[in-house]
Amino acid sequence: MRIVMIGAGYVGLVSAACLADLGHEVVCVEVDETKVAALKKGRIPIYERGLSELVLANQSASRLSFTANLNDAARAAHAIFIAVGTPALGEVGSADMRYVYDAARDIASVIEDFTVIVVKSTVPIGACDDVERIIGERVPRNRFAVVSNPEFLREGAAIEDFNQPDRVVIGVEDERARLVMAEIYEPLSSVRASILYTSRRSSEMIKYAANVFLAMKVTFINEIADLCERVDADVLEVSRGVGLDSCIGPKFLTPGSGFGGSCFPKDTLVLTKFAREAEAPIRLVETLVEVNEARMAAMARKVIAACDGSVVGKRIAVLGLTYKPGTDDMREAPSLVIVPKLQAAGAQIVAYDPAGMRTARSLLPGVQLAEYAYDCVEGADAAVVITEWDEFRALDLKRVRAALNQPIMVDLRNIYSIETMRSLGFRYFCIGRGFRYDERSAHPQVQEFSSRGVSRTAREDRPDAELSMPYSGDWTRIGIT
Repeated sequence: MRIVMIGAGYVGLVSAACLADLGHEVVCVEVDETKVAALKKGRIPIYERGLSELVLANQSASRLSFTANLNDAARAAHAIFIAVGTPALGEVGSADMRYVYDAARDIASVIEDFTVIVVKSTVPIGACDDVERIIGERVPRNRFAVVSNPEFLREGAAIEDFNQPDRVVIGVEDERARLVMAEIYEPLSSVRASILYTSRRSSEMIKYAANVFLAMKVTFINEIADLCERVDADVLEVSRGVGLDSCIGPKFLTPGSGFGGSCFPKDTLVLTKFAREAEAPIRLVETLVEVNEARMAAMARKVIAACDGSVVGKRIAVLGLTYKPGTDDMREAPSLVIVPKLQAAGAQIVAYDPAGMRTARSLLPGVQLAEYAYDCVEGADAAVVITEWDEFRALDLKRVRAALNQPIMVDLRNIYSIETMRSLGFRYFCIGRGFRYDERSAHPQVQEFSSRGVSRTAREDRPDAELSMPYSGDWTRIGIT
């Protein structure tokens, strides 16, 4: 089939390349002619494993092409996908729909025969109705149908997710459009992909509900991690035990410094705003937004506590800046909260990320960027892991220990073994793994914890003992709010 993809951003470019690889003829339309010229030469503007090779292979096979001219691209097209950005507006919880609506108007000017308009962008519930109305004001209704087809692509694993999806959701209310969509995705039947046909509004809601539920899993295990630290339990063991329940599953149950990226933060805010306007507020989601924002600030406080309560004048090595491994995306990344808070507390930051350095340069002023991980930790008073890149798992920890001025490692992703770090002489601080190791040995004044909480001695003899714990107490006293 001939398919047009409007938008060569993350979703549009990955979807276009993958649809071409399924055997369709795909034309990707991008208004930025400089970007089009670069794509034609095989220069990919985003970091995504395998994408460059996929684009080049399908260009060579004449299944994928790029243009800035929608008129030529749309000629004889069976389906036109809208995959433009819907960034957050200044108003909290609002998505900027102007690019989607502009695309709808452009499409209306080029439709000749029956064409399926597929909204791939993440849009608020009811947006497909708006797209249908905009096009319908210019084109007879029998010449087009609007379909919702949300994406569920994980950055860093997007090609795998497209080719082996958990499900393909298609919100369609026109039988002709249903047949076109069935033919587009028919090649995925070989991998037994579940194709779910729903109403358009249900499809739009599925996208938000799925993302927000995953964000809730992340936030839940972070809260459990905090509790584990207080009662001397190991959140990794807890997470595994909980995740083995087939009703729950292990994914997104890894504790860390909070969720970021282009989807979860924006989608939780959009859904909470939409729910309030519909007079059906979702209190759980409203709370998780607050908890996630507080989480990132708490991680900065954890670093300060690991450095004996002050980072003034200290050199802190930050390993990982992107919101997750496998991408150069830094939108809403925890590092954008943690690093500035450490700077405000007096720290000098040197950082390294395998893919995010170019992006970080403009987002983190005052941060020294190192060329390699070992350069980053050289002469630092503490090292902090924010993003769990495999490169950091494979570091020579003896070399890291020797490079540091102080043997302090704050691992906000639990990528190292407590036993290994202890044997190498690190003061090792991790997430949700109790007081088995360094919080106790680094701060001997902290009393033993049990399932009943702080011992009577700790409460009565050291009322300020909470300052040596990960997050509780009056943190303004150590220089950061």
